[in-house]
Amino acid sequence: MTVPSRGTPPGPPVPDFGIPPRLARRMSMAEQHEYLRTKLTRRRTLVTAGAVASGLLTGCAGSGDSGAADTKASPSALTKVPGSAVAPFGRHLAFGADPKTRMRISWQVPAAVRKPYVRIGLRPDDLDRRIEAELRDLHTPEIKGVSAAVEQYYLHAALDGLRPGTTYYYGVGHEGFDPASPGNRSTIASFRTAPATPPERFVFTAFGDQGVGMHAADNDRALLRQDPAFHLHAGDICYANPTGKGKDSDAFQAGLWDVFLKQTESVAKSVPWMVTTGNHDMEAWYSPDGYGGQLARFSLPDTGFDPRTAPGVYAFTYGNVGVVALDANDVSYEIPANFGYSEGRQTKWLDRTLGELRADDAVDFIVVYFHHCAYSTSTHASDGGIRAEWVPLFARHEVDLVINGHNHVYERTDAIKNGEVGSPVPIGATTDPRRDGIVYVTAGGGGKDLYGFPKGVEESYEGQVAERESVDSFKWTRSRGTKAESVEWSRVRYRGFSFLSVEAESGARPSLKVSALTPEGKRVDHFEVRRR
Repeated sequence: MTVPSRGTPPGPPVPDFGIPPRLARRMSMAEQHEYLRTKLTRRRTLVTAGAVASGLLTGCAGSGDSGAADTKASPSALTKVPGSAVAPFGRHLAFGADPKTRMRISWQVPAAVRKPYVRIGLRPDDLDRRIEAELRDLHTPEIKGVSAAVEQYYLHAALDGLRPGTTYYYGVGHEGFDPASPGNRSTIASFRTAPATPPERFVFTAFGDQGVGMHAADNDRALLRQDPAFHLHAGDICYANPTGKGKDSDAFQAGLWDVFLKQTESVAKSVPWMVTTGNHDMEAWYSPDGYGGQLARFSLPDTGFDPRTAPGVYAFTYGNVGVVALDANDVSYEIPANFGYSEGRQTKWLDRTLGELRADDAVDFIVVYFHHCAYSTSTHASDGGIRAEWVPLFARHEVDLVINGHNHVYERTDAIKNGEVGSPVPIGATTDPRRDGIVYVTAGGGGKDLYGFPKGVEESYEGQVAERESVDSFKWTRSRGTKAESVEWSRVRYRGFSFLSVEAESGARPSLKVSALTPEGKRVDHFEVRRR
């Protein structure tokens, strides 16, 4: 059951033109990539990226033979546009491996440019350091009767050797467009590196399932008001692939990424935007594993088990909090298109990484985030693969907080220990993971159309608490089948747009103060994690 979002009617149905459904059900991501590459590649009309987002180019730019979706085209073969007429857009930041000294700046241009770069300095009027940028371009072939071919150009600059706890100003440019010139200075933005020692207090935010639209933009503006040190995006970023099963990729809308990155720029140009991978982020056009698009659009920490094949898997430490991002497509029973693609390497890396973080005296808390839910009662419910592969590791290493998306609601559990309630965590309560177990939060109200809860299960949130001993769940994916369950662990349920704001405190009594907020600033849940 899917409930339309509050104030947003459901969109029109997506046309189904591509891989025959009976065939797609049997195909892995690699098989779908090969199908699209060999069967749906044809002569095309070329549309340059940014046509939707920037309005610079609105027509055709040429024609030619389309190769595979992941085949590089020479920029010299594309339409020539003066560099002065090409305005960068879609700036987004991400930490490097060490948030104290490394930052990654990414952006997009609507046409091929020469000699892209970043200017950076300690004052907006003195951007004295210049760093060359790397081009990563994507080529989406024409889908006959559905969409024209699309060329997209993403640029990335790696900033290393930065000073901890320092505000830097930067501008992005290329030959013909200098951000330091008087006419372009309005494009200069800033960021701040992590402090050398854990700060007394900092805030980070989180949600999943964002997409493009009014509610997504509202959440962006709301979380920016929290002044976060970084933002965690738990997957299903843009929904350019509307099916979410790694299938029927002919319905893919590559240009939607242009709109998304422009929408997100207002916050992501100054707040590191730390994404992981959802089921809608598997895009078969670009690579056999479906992650070629993510590799082109984002520069993320290279601390995972294999950054070139699993860009959404990494870890970093900010202050006294160790953060771990995972790709749940690897272990999901519900959506098996990429099931087992890492051949167990991700889970081994997770075990090792959690152990290292827990052994680090400077780390008080471990926060893990990924897309599919281990514990939720809404539409997709809980994924048995997550419970089988990762939940035991979370328990062994005493993870302090787990954040998911996938279900487009806010739902929060009591502390779960050994698969059941270890201790109730009412709204406003404090919990200790070592004693009580782990709280799991579904923060899927990032902006996409909302879901509901099973029939007869009411919402229960701050100011509207409905006390029940147990609630029914939608069927959860267990092994190769599903199982209905009645659960006691569903503590807070809210069917509305929302995001998490987490205040981390260090010192003698470290804590994580977790709040769920609506875009209007209303609090619908809060609790505290404290390791006594």
